[in-house]
Amino acid sequence: MTRTLRGAIALAGATALCLGVVATSGAVQPDAGSAAQGDVRIGLLLPESKTTRYEKFDRPYIEAKIKELAPNAQIDYYNAAESATTQQQQVNTALAKGDKVLILDAVDAKSIQSSVQKARDAGVKVVAYDRLAQGPVDAYVSYDNRKVGELQGKALLDALGDKAGSGEIVMHNGSPTDPNAAEFKAGAHSVLDGKVKIGKEYDTPNWDPNNANQQMSGAISALGKDKIVGVYSANDGLAAGIATALKAAGMNVPLTGQDAQLDAIQRILLGTQTITVEKPYKPEADIAATMAVNLAEGKALPADLTPTTVTSGSGEKVPANLLTPVVVDKTNIKDTVVKDGLYTVQEICTPTYAAACKDAGLQ
Repeated sequence: MTRTLRGAIALAGATALCLGVVATSGAVQPDAGSAAQGDVRIGLLLPESKTTRYEKFDRPYIEAKIKELAPNAQIDYYNAAESATTQQQQVNTALAKGDKVLILDAVDAKSIQSSVQKARDAGVKVVAYDRLAQGPVDAYVSYDNRKVGELQGKALLDALGDKAGSGEIVMHNGSPTDPNAAEFKAGAHSVLDGKVKIGKEYDTPNWDPNNANQQMSGAISALGKDKIVGVYSANDGLAAGIATALKAAGMNVPLTGQDAQLDAIQRILLGTQTITVEKPYKPEADIAATMAVNLAEGKALPADLTPTTVTSGSGEKVPANLLTPVVVDKTNIKDTVVKDGLYTVQEICTPTYAAACKDAGLQ
């Protein structure tokens, strides 16, 4: 082959490449066929597996979206099993492996700050997922967590009706190391304060259902079961432990939750839990994955992907996308968790719940 012919071929290839870049510039999502995707290496760090959402929904949704946008991307997955120390070590491992972006759902938003700073110093971007980690985070996606608490508080008041002023409620606010828990709590208090008497209020480290069960049993002993008219639970995991304690005491009072776990939907059908709050996982996961791939390819995040900003606990302004949560009760299960693809009717309506499903119009 002559030098002239080789030069013409090279020029044609370069021209085609430039045209491809021009054609895709300004797009919200990365071009799945771009040459840069071979350099896309993303670390996905989730906090635990006790809550069913992380392994069943968040991880597969995020990984699928990354692969859709960048088929050749390398994804390194880590689960911290509720240990803040383990998660810090996992960040170190991800940096050593050469991950360019971390999608991070922090076990402890404060203690992870030094790891986030270490990532920044190494030129690695961090997308805070579901919980806002402290430190120089590059982007954040979650739900409006104060709104979650407001919806829970209103649902509890609605369920109490005239009983709101005739007794006391017990509040279970979740893990003190989770910044979302503080927002749920603030939202709930903004609705409940002055309208109900709060007899007992608890934080529950690591969102442990067993601890919630013990706390609820202690509240029943301290206050008397005839005095308790309702229970605020910040999520469905806690609600599971609380419901067991209520049943053991022969009680059935309004009980809130969050995350739309399968067992919570089934408790709602049986009437042992009043509502849950659904935060559809796929939209949140898709946004996190899209943020991460853009950042890994060296692209700025478009405005419609980060329409707002939030301030982290350490004072940083973080580009953010906050989605809207939805209350799920017995009347709208089909139009929420079933329609959104979280569960099929068959998964919900096992023989134990068949009669309740029929009453709710699911079968």
